[in-house]
Amino acid sequence: MIAEKIRAILAQHARLTTDINTLSDASDLYDAGLTSLTTVNLMLAIEDQFDIEFPDHMLGRKTFGSIQALCEAVEELVG
Repeated sequence: MIAEKIRAILAQHARLTTDINTLSDASDLYDAGLTSLTTVNLMLAIEDQFDIEFPDHMLGRKTFGSIQALCEAVEELVG
């Protein structure tokens, strides 16, 4: 369920150059076209959707590098 919501947010806010439907949960989002600017948009949309706030130590390429990494971060912050 979290992955589906993140995929929808990516489709709407990330402006990827690769179709979100062709990406696996482990695919590198930066290779798919994610940029530093769209990462900020993505972060804000995820925070709004899940009513969370990413702490400073999570604000890096590792957290936003894949759908799987984003799911793990959201699960940690929600749970």
